[in-house]
Amino acid sequence: MAGLSDLELRRELQALGFQPGPITDTTRDVYRNKLRRLRGEARLRDEERLREEAWARGEERLREEARLREEAPLRARPAAASLRAEPWLSQPSSGSACTTSGAHGDLGASPASWVGMKLLPVDCEEKTDEFCQAKQKAALLELLHELYNFLAIQAGNFECGNPEKLKSKCIPVTEAQEYIANVTSSSSAKFEAALTWILSSNKDVGIWLKGEDQSELVTTVDKVVCLESARPRMGVGCRLSRALLTAVTNVLIFFWCLAFLWGLLILLRYRWRKLEEEEQAMYEMVKKIIDVVQDHYVDWEQDMERYPYVGILHVRDTLIPPQSRRRMKRVWDRAVEFLASNESRIQTESHRVAGEDMLVWRWTKPSSFSDSER
Repeated sequence: MAGLSDLELRRELQALGFQPGPITDTTRDVYRNKLRRLRGEARLRDEERLREEAWARGEERLREEARLREEAPLRARPAAASLRAEPWLSQPSSGSACTTSGAHGDLGASPASWVGMKLLPVDCEEKTDEFCQAKQKAALLELLHELYNFLAIQAGNFECGNPEKLKSKCIPVTEAQEYIANVTSSSSAKFEAALTWILSSNKDVGIWLKGEDQSELVTTVDKVVCLESARPRMGVGCRLSRALLTAVTNVLIFFWCLAFLWGLLILLRYRWRKLEEEEQAMYEMVKKIIDVVQDHYVDWEQDMERYPYVGILHVRDTLIPPQSRRRMKRVWDRAVEFLASNESRIQTESHRVAGEDMLVWRWTKPSSFSDSER
């Protein structure tokens, strides 16, 4: 069957009374399974027809024997000879397990009891015996298998470009039920029984039942809105393209991360260099401030300056030109803070100059002699 072309597969299905839809890579296996099932059903119908024909021949044979017995009443016949039957009557049917009430009698009984006896197909809808339970379980598993294949193919199509224009991987329950009824000829009751089994089973069957709110867990069949496959079935080409896309995406993510880290490293190095330059500029500014304050103090000792102190803002305006004061503000503030905490020769004081309070620096002259020289 695997060697059938799409045209031959379509003709075979049409010959068996089934009109298939488009045969594609995703539906070819489904239609092959359908053809296999239809051939099996046709084979069973042929066997039943042959049994009915054989039964008709057997009845005619019995009537002929009865007529011969009426014509020759004086002829003695063994009892066993009058009740011989064809070999096919002694063999039970492989496809039937239930018959009419006449079939429960002894095969050696009167031939009149066989008249009207017909072999019936197995009907296990309301039976609880072991054979019927096994048949019902097999039918349920077959329905679940078809449902799993259908949902897996639909989910795979959705993942691989969505050629059927599906709105979601979650297939509406009515659509899934129609498909199963078309493929397996199962009733809606059997479909609901299959959904109930999925809900009550603790096994992972690869089918998710979802309701209106897909984040909530569905507990009853009447709340099921759609069905989704947990394992989408994709073709080889789709898998290769997705794997290639995933690999390319991972490579791009890796290079983006590498570029980000490299840019971050460059930014940190630039920041460190700027901090070093700022610190070096601060030390140079401290040195200039010390020189200005010390020179002012020397000029005051030589009566060249009126006050022994100098305003802090006056020193800033002397050292930093107006166009650079905004850019050098941070350097100046750090230098002032450094002098206040680390330079003992310069004292920060507050004096009233020209009617306004102003912070000033005063140079503190060190002692002429140290304790060791005394």
